[in-house]
Amino acid sequence: MSHDGRSSPERAAIDRLIAAGRYEEALAGLRAAANPSTTWPLQADLLKLLGRLDEALALRVAQAKARPISSVSEHNLAALLGDMRRHVEAEAAVRRAFEKGGDAPETWLVLARSLAGQEKYDDGEHAYRQAVARRPAYVEALRELAQLIWMRTADAARALAPVREALDSAPGDSGLRGLLGLLMDYTGSAPREVWGTLVEGGVRNPAIDLAAANAALSFDLDLALDHALTAVAGAPGHPVVALKLAEIRLARGELDHVSALLAGTVRPADDQNWLSLQATYERLSGASDGLALNDYDAFVQGGLIDTPEGWSDLTAYLDDLAAALRRLHTFRTHPVGQSLRHGTQTQVDLKSSDDPAIRAFFVAIHGPIKSYMERLGAGDDHLRRRHTGAYRIAGCWSVQLAPNGYHAPHVHPEGWLSSACYIDLPAAVDAGGREGWIGFGAPPFVCAAPTPPEHFEKPEPGKLVLFPSYMWHGTVPFSGEETRLTIAFDVVPA
Repeated sequence: MSHDGRSSPERAAIDRLIAAGRYEEALAGLRAAANPSTTWPLQADLLKLLGRLDEALALRVAQAKARPISSVSEHNLAALLGDMRRHVEAEAAVRRAFEKGGDAPETWLVLARSLAGQEKYDDGEHAYRQAVARRPAYVEALRELAQLIWMRTADAARALAPVREALDSAPGDSGLRGLLGLLMDYTGSAPREVWGTLVEGGVRNPAIDLAAANAALSFDLDLALDHALTAVAGAPGHPVVALKLAEIRLARGELDHVSALLAGTVRPADDQNWLSLQATYERLSGASDGLALNDYDAFVQGGLIDTPEGWSDLTAYLDDLAAALRRLHTFRTHPVGQSLRHGTQTQVDLKSSDDPAIRAFFVAIHGPIKSYMERLGAGDDHLRRRHTGAYRIAGCWSVQLAPNGYHAPHVHPEGWLSSACYIDLPAAVDAGGREGWIGFGAPPFVCAAPTPPEHFEKPEPGKLVLFPSYMWHGTVPFSGEETRLTIAFDVVPA
């Protein structure tokens, strides 16, 4: 929540509503307070959770004006502007926070993000290092610093150096050790080496055991299970820990255990990660709760986007869009924690772009999205029951895969519908071997029974594929010398 030390008499009751996920009621309670301006920081936090960023921003601006000497108010304003990808304004707010005496590592982190968002990468790296200098074990700043170095250089040793240095000074810090394991995983280390790093410090807590279980999943299922059970004992009922245990049980073919976990774990009803596990369980067991999670004919839809006004045809538009996107692909390799391997991903939300071709993309996809939603219709299943008839784009980015690049199977936890839109494609897509195609249904771990993709969609320039965010999806690697340029976005009900 906000970087603000004040509280209000209503805070205890509000906290209970927030803990229960009743954000609208909590917001109403804050606004009804005797002196609601004292709760502006918390109101802004709740508005952000509800996706009402413009309203949250209005409160942040009002707070900064009401407290003209407060560095904290400027920090909070800067942080929200950064979340909204308004990086120039975020940087200006951070500079004002510094002028007013702010020097917290969190404020340096906000500055680093705003500079990186403006592609001022040298300055951004310096700001990340300033945050770490003020808090040497600052895991969040170290993660982003290491990722920036990795994406710019593709040099694993350089990227991991700041984290190794911090861990040398605090070898018992499980947060740093977990971060090092994560970074090793995404910069090319073998799973057994990642596992060794995680357990080397001798610290056993649910987070470390969870990461160790994930690493061991690919080379020793007994070891993976041991770590997962230890994590569950340390964090009983935690849905993330139970989710990893369910994955391992699926990999071991222990379907009765999976059924019990699916039935007994308290979790949000529409959690995309759990729905993906439910779908895999249904595939392997033949059992179904009647929700048809794996109905690809009903839920996967592909078709061409519209040609936006101002372009003579779709080919001309895609040419301009491809040129605009390639200007944003300035890194050398993939980010940490994402599905892609051997390629680059834009780090700015395309919704904030001023480029005419990129802005026109959101017009070009409106018709296909509405068509998908109309075809979907109403119903009681996990997808249709969230259908409101209206939507918003929750995030939008571009990926450029290099030859031999691919997406590992994954889901989109923050989405309702997800997408792949093909802008420029390698010739290998048409070679007859499904190279570069998107496949659905294969989980990212090996199961006791074979689970290859059950459905494929062939890419073509201008084709938009829409599908539920819970569906496992990945990309077949492709050969040749050309790249594969796409846009992806998530849709949520509005």
